[in-house]
Amino acid sequence: LPFPFTLKRLRFCDKTLLTHSYCLHQDVMKLACSDNKVNVIYGLFVALSGLLDIGFIFLSYVLILKVVLSIASQKERLKVLNTCVSHICAVLIFYVPVISLAIIHRFGKHSSVLIRILLADVLLLVPPLMNPIVYCVKSQQIRKLILEKLCPQKC
Repeated sequence: LPFPFTLKRLRFCDKTLLTHSYCLHQDVMKLACSDNKVNVIYGLFVALSGLLDIGFIFLSYVLILKVVLSIASQKERLKVLNTCVSHICAVLIFYVPVISLAIIHRFGKHSSVLIRILLADVLLLVPPLMNPIVYCVKSQQIRKLILEKLCPQKC
């Protein structure tokens, strides 16, 4: 939410063409003629808090795996790990495009504009579309129903 307020105080030049299909903050900041130091500092703060978030997620999964491996029953272990795999996939589906786009914007100054646009659109579309799919495929009832529809006779 603070990004629109930090962008509102900037003055923009004649150039108004964005390189993405939506208002990506880094892209809008490049159009500014005035000093955007506040935006850069805030963007750095957001990036560092994202790294902290990734660190906490990693730590929580290490602790979860430690507890799961202490469970005696093999069947219960597999059930818990199945849920963990779904969660890890959902987290990766969100973080991989975000981190990739940030790295390309920071270090890929001479990279193709098409790659930036494609990756930004992937970031915008893939996580909301894939998140329900990841959790639905995990469900055994839905998986069984899909397999029955795809393969009516015993495969």
